[in-house]
Amino acid sequence: MAFTDKKTNSARDAGPGDLSQTARWRAFWVCIAAGALTILDLSGVNVALPSIQKGLNASSAQLQLVVAGYALAFGLSLVPSGRLGDMRSRRKMFLIGLAAFALASAACALAQSDVWLTATRLVQGAAAGMLMPQVLGLIQQLFGPEDRPTAFGLFGAMVGVGTALGPTLCGLLIALGGETDGWRLLFWLNVPCGAAALLFALRLLPKKQDASPDTELDFPGLALLGAAVFCLMLPFLLTSGGQGDDPTRWLWLIGGVAFGTAFLFWERAYAARGKSPVVHLDLFRLTSYRNGTAIAALYFAGMPATFLVTTLYLQEGLGATPLLAALATVPFALSSAAAAWYGGKLVRRFGRSLVIVGTAIVALAVAGLAAAATLTPPHLSEWPMAGAMLVGGIGGGLVISPNQTLTLADVPREEGSVAGSIQQLGQRLGTAVGLAAISAVFFRDVRSGQHAPISQYHAGVLSGFAISFGLVVLTLVMGLIDHRQRVTSSLSGARA
Repeated sequence: MAFTDKKTNSARDAGPGDLSQTARWRAFWVCIAAGALTILDLSGVNVALPSIQKGLNASSAQLQLVVAGYALAFGLSLVPSGRLGDMRSRRKMFLIGLAAFALASAACALAQSDVWLTATRLVQGAAAGMLMPQVLGLIQQLFGPEDRPTAFGLFGAMVGVGTALGPTLCGLLIALGGETDGWRLLFWLNVPCGAAALLFALRLLPKKQDASPDTELDFPGLALLGAAVFCLMLPFLLTSGGQGDDPTRWLWLIGGVAFGTAFLFWERAYAARGKSPVVHLDLFRLTSYRNGTAIAALYFAGMPATFLVTTLYLQEGLGATPLLAALATVPFALSSAAAAWYGGKLVRRFGRSLVIVGTAIVALAVAGLAAAATLTPPHLSEWPMAGAMLVGGIGGGLVISPNQTLTLADVPREEGSVAGSIQQLGQRLGTAVGLAAISAVFFRDVRSGQHAPISQYHAGVLSGFAISFGLVVLTLVMGLIDHRQRVTSSLSGARA
């Protein structure tokens, strides 16, 4: 299956003919609401870790598994769930994923031990990974090229708001529920919200979708891809950044490369026999998809870790409460939501140039965060850091949703879920790598723990933000390369 001819895709770009415009947007808002639950949970649980430690008497290693297990299960279930959604029914996969997420959240809230919580977080992560590809696939299915940029703009706004507001919401819930049991409220919140979203999904999500040419599931390919993802993600998720860190964990990367190579050979051979692989590798012949996926992975490697460095500095370095530290990221959420919505309207006009401008703004914001943390009086640092977050949100909003639109623009609707799941997987891998690298250098410099002098925190902040800045600059370079390729392709087409 080849995806290189835009004209052959145009016939597939119209939304379902049996749905009115109103029905499409109602279904879209159900998708956004469900996606928001997974983003809030993913970003908020880090703030809840001290409360979980007190409530369950969990060790630091077990707390790490609570976070890493969710992320790993999320990454492992993305592509298989996306393929099943494309082949069978995105609606059914959405409903199953949402129901499982709500039930797993209830089990997390009821946890009586750290082992119980870790096990239920694995189920919750797998359910979230089942749900998110269907959200992206349904957006592809519901909207044609005229409305899709606006839809992805609103999706990007949800991602920005959920990522930044998750810690703030969790801080509020811990304040309400107490230091030992407040974390349970974060998981309980998912239950009624998930149930409500499930009821609306049953009524509003489309029951029909384009027939997929794929008729069978490539189980060997799924196994090889799962092993590769597991081996690639695990060493980054288990990094502690401090003493006692086990360097042998990096040997897992050898397995990741080996399984990844085997996966590519198997997929090509499987497709050559006329069968349907897990991932149609022809997707990566689409320059827009290939470059856009790389841009997303680099951006998510650099930017999310800035939230970690900011909250660690404000809480441990300056003694701020979790809630106050989380509030410093609220300006990012607000400006990101506005910029993502507006960027969705502008992307058809300015294309990749909009992403380039947004990335440059993000780079300036990261530099501003470093300057605000180290050059201002400690008792005033949170204000200029919040200002830098405001600027970063503007840039982030112009990166995430326009890049999503450009990346999936040439992907056929029947491949929407798996294409979105691969992009999401790239983002998760990027985030794991970025968090591991940035947290490692931060804790390397902050050698004395919470009682470290402010000079050590300044060194850690500068080191962490320097890596983040470098990754954002690489994102900018990738955006410039993509822009140049688009211009060259356009000129070649005009000459032809």
